[in-house]
Amino acid sequence: MEETLKLTEKLPEAVYTPESQLRHPCQLMQSMWYDLIASRELAWRLFVRNISAMYRQTMLGYVWAFMPPIFTTLTFVFLNSQKIFTVGKTDIPYPAYVMIGTLLWQGFADAMRSPLQVINQSRSFLSKINFPREALLLAGIGEVLFNFAIRLILMIIVFFWYKIPVPATVFWAPLGIFAMMAFGLMLGVLIVPIGVLYKDIEKGLPLIIGMWMLLTPVVYPPPTSWPASLLVGLNPVSPLLTTTREMITTGNLSQLTEFIGVFGATLGLLFIGWILYRLALPHLIERISA
Repeated sequence: MEETLKLTEKLPEAVYTPESQLRHPCQLMQSMWYDLIASRELAWRLFVRNISAMYRQTMLGYVWAFMPPIFTTLTFVFLNSQKIFTVGKTDIPYPAYVMIGTLLWQGFADAMRSPLQVINQSRSFLSKINFPREALLLAGIGEVLFNFAIRLILMIIVFFWYKIPVPATVFWAPLGIFAMMAFGLMLGVLIVPIGVLYKDIEKGLPLIIGMWMLLTPVVYPPPTSWPASLLVGLNPVSPLLTTTREMITTGNLSQLTEFIGVFGATLGLLFIGWILYRLALPHLIERISA
């Protein structure tokens, strides 16, 4: 009995108040940082659970991680060879161009879907257990990185198959990949409050991502003629994907200024999204459990 009382005394005390956390920004930032650090172990356990569940009941297992980029590449290579879908000249062989672009786009799309997906997977215990909610985001990020790391095998095979020279800018490629995933994560976090309340967001997200891909130079070079050039120019993913692919393949960074601008804005909006996530999630959990 005495040991139980001593253990209870060591537990942190949680105080809930109707006062908005925005009234005390310093305290809010401190608690956000503390919860981010404290959620690492739980995030790892959630990550292992989700990855195991993702491939547990499939015959092909991790082969499914390779399917989207492979089928997308084969489809557009066939369409281009039959002159059904004609693209301009690319700096590297077209199949390699499509494969690398698709791999990068898949990382962005996975990061965008991740926050809403991991929260919906955790609905059963969100209202029952008090834990740092940042663990859900970290677990989702872990899944995205894990799947992208598996798909990197395809990129390595493509480089060897087509004998593509590796430029010195390849060392900056992790920054470009991080920028694309951060942009996707930022969008995913911002749509969580609406997505948790309305299933339409989750069902419509694949359609939006599919249409967005067609407006991004994933399988074709950035167009130079109007109005296609205007659409691509207004697309914030375009400089991120184009610059990252150029870091990996040619080293000629044609949209570096735009890349830096979008990346800087992404970091700021991601931080704002994190704050909104913390403020909105308790109310969303209340609505879910009602």
